[in-house]
Amino acid sequence: MHGLHISSSTQPGYLRNLLPSSAPDDPESLDQVLEDVQANILPGVTHWQSPNYFAYYPSNSSIAGFMGEMLSAGLNIVGFSWITSPAATELEMIVLDWLAKLLKLPEEFLSTEQGGGVIQGTASEAILVVLLAARDKFLHRIGKNALNKLVVYASDQTHSSLQKACQMGGIHPENYRMLIAGASTNYALSPDVLKEAISHDISKGLIPFLLCATVGTTSSASIDPLLSLGKIAEENGIWFHIDAAYAGSACICPEFRPYIDGVELADSFNMNAHKWFLTNFDCSALWVKDRNALIQSLSTNPEYLKNKASQTNKVIDYKDWQIPLGRRFRSLKLWMVLRLYGSKNLQDYIRNHVNLAKHFEGLVDQNPRFEVVAPRLFSLICFRLVPAEGNLELSNKLNHELLDALNSTGKTFISHTVLSGMYILRFAVGAPLTEKRHVDEAWEIIQAQSSLLLERFST
Repeated sequence: MHGLHISSSTQPGYLRNLLPSSAPDDPESLDQVLEDVQANILPGVTHWQSPNYFAYYPSNSSIAGFMGEMLSAGLNIVGFSWITSPAATELEMIVLDWLAKLLKLPEEFLSTEQGGGVIQGTASEAILVVLLAARDKFLHRIGKNALNKLVVYASDQTHSSLQKACQMGGIHPENYRMLIAGASTNYALSPDVLKEAISHDISKGLIPFLLCATVGTTSSASIDPLLSLGKIAEENGIWFHIDAAYAGSACICPEFRPYIDGVELADSFNMNAHKWFLTNFDCSALWVKDRNALIQSLSTNPEYLKNKASQTNKVIDYKDWQIPLGRRFRSLKLWMVLRLYGSKNLQDYIRNHVNLAKHFEGLVDQNPRFEVVAPRLFSLICFRLVPAEGNLELSNKLNHELLDALNSTGKTFISHTVLSGMYILRFAVGAPLTEKRHVDEAWEIIQAQSSLLLERFST
């Protein structure tokens, strides 16, 4: 992997020119197929598992996760209800209880209570099923004709999957409140701004029904004040969802657990084990306090799926907790990760990445040409190159060109965002193989490309 370009330099449509226009009539050899993988597929792959990958947020892989995925593929069950493979349902309940206990989630989120956990494909699916459950819970109480009055609240730093969920859930676009979270709150949602928005909407006859708070926003890993927001949600009878897709993994460490204080007020909580928890994609853990809210919104009961176990109401049928019917045996990989690493090693894994990020932050701080733009809380550093003139437009142009130059080297890969009008670079440490030397190498490349760029701009 060391000699590979981290990101692909292919052009759109490159593969169509390399492969036949139709499938073969006769079987080909495995060697032929693997030769094509090497010659045609790998050049179009971005290597997310490279130790030099620092873009977006990580997508962890591990031997433990891979083995669980391989077992799941080999068994190839479709576990939509308990009867279709009891072990698939029961293992999912157990491992999500294990993970909930590592995170010190409230007991109401355990499968032994009225709630429980379920593995979704992504955080986008998690927020969608939560929104549908909250929507239907409100409409059941106030009447289905009130759909056009339901209002959703979040900061403008919330992941775009919430907007998509609103579109799919029939929430009117003008009733999705993206409340501005700026530099003064470190890009976290202000409780006062939320209160004001809710009061304004109620005065207009609208019905607040869902609040989404984030622990580790996509742009800057900021943290919404859960306890204050949760109290506002409770006072107004609003469903309170916490999206901790990225940073939730870190909260198995005692020193990071306070970041989710206030989760006791939440109705649902989500984290992606496939981001920073050594569990191969896809594995997004969602917990709810009231499983019946999900079931009443998503359940179907056709004759051909009826069975004695389901009709006794003594089992969980996960088909009623998700959008699709079919589902893979995803709990195997999470089970194997938890068992083959153990919680202490998983905590150390997280801490190592955070320490590497602190190291990179120190390198940025020591160089007067750069500045850290947002507080580093976990393993993401938001930084930018600052031109001597201090001109925002010039700065944005410089950083845009710097990003292109860095990624064109093929030796490192980072991504960007915009905060308060500033085009900034995101350096997210989290690939399983990343060591201090990879961080140092990336910084050397950043400095070298910055010097070339500044030289060009000054002439």
